[in-house]
Amino acid sequence: MADSSKKMQIVFASAECAPFVKTGGLGDVAGSLPAALVRAGAEVIVMVPKYATIKDEYKAQMEHFSDFYVSLGWRNEYCGLEKLEHDGVTYMFIDNERYFARDYPYGFFDDGERFAFFSKAITESLQHLPAGFECDILHCNDWQTALAPVFLREFYQGLPLYDRVKTVFSIHNVAFQGQFSDTVMEDILGVAHIPAAASQLRCDACSINYMLGALRYADAITTVSPTYANEIQTPEFGEGLDGVLRERSYALQGILNGIDVAGFDPATDKRIAANYTVDDRSGKAVCKAKLQEELGLEVRDDRPLMVMVTRLTRQKGMDLVMYALDRILVGGVQVAVLGTGDRDYEDGLRYFQDKYPGTMAARIEFDPALSQRMYAAADMFLMPSKFEPCGLSQIIAMRYGTLPIVRETGGLKDTVIPYNEFTGEGTGFSFSNFNGDEMGDAVFRAARLFWDNRDAWNQLVTQAMSQDFSWTRSADKYLDLYFFMHPEIERPAAVVDEPEAVAEPVAAEEPKAEAKPAADAEVKPAAKPAAKKTTARKTTAKKATASKSTTASKTSAAKTTATKATAAKTTSAKATTARKRTTAAVKKATEAEVVPEVKAETAAAEVKPAAKAPAKAAAKKTTAKKTTATKSTTKKAATTKAAAKPAAKVEETPAAPKAEEAVEAKPAAKTTTRKRTTMTAKKATAKAAAPKAEAKVEEKPAIKAEPEPKAAEVKTAPKATAKTEPAKEASVSPAAPTEEKAPTKKTSVRKATAARKRR
Repeated sequence: MADSSKKMQIVFASAECAPFVKTGGLGDVAGSLPAALVRAGAEVIVMVPKYATIKDEYKAQMEHFSDFYVSLGWRNEYCGLEKLEHDGVTYMFIDNERYFARDYPYGFFDDGERFAFFSKAITESLQHLPAGFECDILHCNDWQTALAPVFLREFYQGLPLYDRVKTVFSIHNVAFQGQFSDTVMEDILGVAHIPAAASQLRCDACSINYMLGALRYADAITTVSPTYANEIQTPEFGEGLDGVLRERSYALQGILNGIDVAGFDPATDKRIAANYTVDDRSGKAVCKAKLQEELGLEVRDDRPLMVMVTRLTRQKGMDLVMYALDRILVGGVQVAVLGTGDRDYEDGLRYFQDKYPGTMAARIEFDPALSQRMYAAADMFLMPSKFEPCGLSQIIAMRYGTLPIVRETGGLKDTVIPYNEFTGEGTGFSFSNFNGDEMGDAVFRAARLFWDNRDAWNQLVTQAMSQDFSWTRSADKYLDLYFFMHPEIERPAAVVDEPEAVAEPVAAEEPKAEAKPAADAEVKPAAKPAAKKTTARKTTAKKATASKSTTASKTSAAKTTATKATAAKTTSAKATTARKRTTAAVKKATEAEVVPEVKAETAAAEVKPAAKAPAKAAAKKTTAKKTTATKSTTKKAATTKAAAKPAAKVEETPAAPKAEEAVEAKPAAKTTTRKRTTMTAKKATAKAAAPKAEAKVEEKPAIKAEPEPKAAEVKTAPKATAKTEPAKEASVSPAAPTEEKAPTKKTSVRKATAARKRR
């Protein structure tokens, strides 16, 4: 029963969180998602290290909540919890000055130890939270918190407080994994003596990987866009973790990030030259003119202005930009770039700025206020990333009515709908391959639309600004996952918009893995009845398809399942009747086989793929005709009426053990032996495979008690039966039920040989 009184209680752990500390997209997520979850009715505590770089105004608001010691390898480290309420969210800052009182969050020689402590402090803190807060979900982000699921399982499992905790691990960029020497396993992590942990953390002979541990220990894995979730399961994007991500694909899903729609709102943003809305965009023209003037570009509204706000790295597509920039600038497009990064790219941008004054502007710096002015003023936003887990810049650009030009990868593909000139739909422009010429083509597709069809351009801008990229939408997806993991907690009415979607996060992937077994399960039940009527030793694969052809015939299918239990009882009586009628039936069948031999061959070829038993149908045309008639009357009944009748009766006869079935086809074998030489028999025996032998033995039994066939019969059936005799000898030894008949078979062979010599 769902508990309607309990709220979902979530501990959200992150190494950075806006507005306290931020170096990239992770800070934006940790600063916005928890607030959206609180608005949706959940209770959230965010855990962040108490860095020295946090502004004093926030430090002054913190109150000391608790302190305790955390064991880390052989050491015990002090951990304080400093509590702060901000915008409805409770923040707990992990205080340890030895690890966190530094000028920057990352980039130190002891990062492995620092964030191992942070992960251990998170798990230890779960028992020091405010009264009434019992953690249901521990949501960890990136490698800095990746060890928390490992510690939770290895050191806290079985404790009542921790039993209900489910872990979620979010990958924001799989390229940063936290790899360190394996010496930290004992000295810092204290898991070297735990074989499961030691083996699952190790990534090579002398290294361990923090993120790898989380991927193996977490209950659910998320990443920041659906396309990126698929990409990281490939060697091209998986950064060496694609194997484990494929193994756990059933627990992996992508949920798009959102943006702070209140903070990024052109209608209220005080950092831009003029405010505007989707309905009245006159202010955007003012912003463009002001920025052109500020950056030293020609102030012209008839030239498209394309901007980039980015890190200057290869991952962000700067190789393509350097390649195509000449073509773009000569073509009449103004370009402005803001960012810092690799020295080669910085120098290259300065070169183009000097080469194309008034058309190109490069600002090699980090300036958040200028970035806002660029988002608001530009016509186009270029983001040709080699890979992009989610990306926020293209979303912010659309929010400000600036059309993005992106490469179709990761979150860029999921957020930007390419313009369709025939239908008018879209929110930007895109290109597929990491290629400078393709990028240049995409830029000029946008520029031509700007120049030639301003109405279509304006409609595209309207569609881009109307997209919903709020955190409310993303929070609903995360809540789907949380409530799926805790079905006993009733979801608040306010967010029951997609109750069915709760199963999507993890369960949606599971059917993929189960699909094959499910398919097999449908075939196998049908195959089992058929197997019992003929030979239990046949492979399931042969029987599975054979049963399909049998099922195609209504009569056969009914007998296959219905006579499973009753066949044994009626075998004796029916076998006797079948033997009496066999002689006449064989005469008619063998005579009929002379003419339709070609048809029989075709039918046998059809049965071969269906039954997956090449030995039965291909080797012996006439015998295959009789064999398949007894097993799957579907196609044989249509080929020869005479053969169909005995087949129907033979099906009723066999229910007795294979020994009885093995008695019906012998007359055919005897008939043949008397007409074939001993040499022929020996050659046939060598060619016959074990599976074929079994198939033949089952047919032979059907006629053993009958008188010897006539000469006419002998002449018409030599080809098929010649191989039957050797097959019989080969199959006698493996089949226990037919061992009693072995002497008779040998005697028959001797008589046949003697008869040949006398002639």
